[in-house]
Amino acid sequence: MAQNKNNNDSSKKPPSVCNFCGKRESEVGPMIEGPDHVYICGSCVELCSSIIKQETRKSSRQRPLFTTIPAPREIKEHLDNYVIGQDAAKKSMSVAVHNHYKRLTHSEVQDTDVEIEKSNVLLIGPTGSGKTLLAKTLARFLDVPFAISDATTLTEAGYVGEDVENVLLRLLQAAEYDLDAAQRGIIYIDEVDKVGKTNQNVSITRDVSGEGVQQSLLKILEGTVANVPPQGGRKHPEQQYLQLDTSQILFICGGTFTGLEEIIKKRLGRQMIGFSAENQPVAESSEETAEFLQQVAPEDLVHCGMIPELIGRLPVITSLAPLDEAALVQILTEPKNALVKQYSKFFDMEQAHLEFTRDGLSAIARKALKRDTGARALRAVTEELMLDLMYELPEHEPNCKYVIDEDIVEGRASLFTARKLPEQKKETA
Repeated sequence: MAQNKNNNDSSKKPPSVCNFCGKRESEVGPMIEGPDHVYICGSCVELCSSIIKQETRKSSRQRPLFTTIPAPREIKEHLDNYVIGQDAAKKSMSVAVHNHYKRLTHSEVQDTDVEIEKSNVLLIGPTGSGKTLLAKTLARFLDVPFAISDATTLTEAGYVGEDVENVLLRLLQAAEYDLDAAQRGIIYIDEVDKVGKTNQNVSITRDVSGEGVQQSLLKILEGTVANVPPQGGRKHPEQQYLQLDTSQILFICGGTFTGLEEIIKKRLGRQMIGFSAENQPVAESSEETAEFLQQVAPEDLVHCGMIPELIGRLPVITSLAPLDEAALVQILTEPKNALVKQYSKFFDMEQAHLEFTRDGLSAIARKALKRDTGARALRAVTEELMLDLMYELPEHEPNCKYVIDEDIVEGRASLFTARKLPEQKKETA
C-alpha cells in the first residue's frame, strides 16, 4: 500500500512556472509548453510581441521612405483611375507630392547645403468636385498614414471645441502611434474657407473659430515640434505629451470659397456695372467658372477672409472645375469604384444582369446636378432609384436582365420590367 501511494504521488504533474517572469499557472492562467518542459505565459507572449514590433520599427526607420519615388506622370495615371477630369489639379498635386517625398528622401540619404522647403497644397473647388477623393487616393497610392480633419470643428486654444493639435492626433492614430511614420504622412484639412475672418473690420471680440484658428495653423503648416496629447484634448491634463515634428508632414487644405469667382472677375475688370448687369444671365457655365478659378491669386483669397500668413504657407494653389452632366456620367461608369460597376456586381451575386442605357445615365446625372452637391448626389439619386429593386431582387427569378433607361429614372415606367436571359448552350464534344 505504501508503495502504491508513492507511485501515485510521483505521477502528479508539478505546477507550471513561466520561465520568463517566474509566475505560476494559478496566477497567470494557461501557459504554452515548449521542449524540455519550458513554459511561457500569455503576458510574456504579448510583451515579446511588442518588443519585436518596436525593433522592427527601428530597423524600418533606417531604410529610406521609398525605394523609388513615383514620377508625377505615374501618380497622375493612378489618380485617373479614381478621379474623373480635373487634369490641371491632378498635375499640380502629382508634382507637389513627388517633390515633397523626393525632398524627404534626399534629406535622409545625404546632407545638403540647400534647404528645400515643403510645398503644402490648397485645393479650391465646389462641393463634390473631388477634393477629398484626390487626397485619399494619393495617400493610398503612396501607402503613407493619412488623416482628415474638418476645420469647422477647430477653435483657438482655451475655447470650447477641438485644438489644432487634434489634427495631428488623428494622423498619429492612423500611424498606430508610430511617430516616424506619422511624420511622413499626409493631413487633409477640409472646409478651410470656413475659418476665414468673419469680416474685414477690427472687432473688440475674439474670432476664436476664424482668424484664431488660422493663427494656430500657421506653425504646424510651416513646421514645428508640436506637443500632441495621445488621449486627446483637455480631459486628461496629466497625460504625457508626444512630440511630433510637422516639418515633414504634407498638408493639403480644401475649401469651396463661395463667391471667389466674383472677386476674381472684379479684379480682372470683367464685373458688369450699372443697369447692363440686369440683362446678363445670372448663371454661368461650369467652363466659365473653372476658367475664373484657374486665375485665382493670393489677394483674392485675402478678400475671402484668409490671412496672408496662412496663404504664404500654402504655395501650391490649384482649382477644381465644377462637374457638368458629361463628367457625372463618366463618374458613374469609368472609375474602378464606379456606382454602375458596384450595382452590376451586386446583381451578378444574385444571378441577374443589370444594364444602364445612355439616356438613363444622363437622366441620373441631371437629377444629381439639381441637388448642387456635385458627385456626392450621384449615390443618393441612385440609391433612391434602386432601393425597391434591391429590396425584392433576392426573391426574383434568377437569370433575368434589368434595364434602367430614362423612363424608369423619371418615373414614367416600372422598375421591375425584366426579361429572361437566353440560356447558354453547352458545347458538345
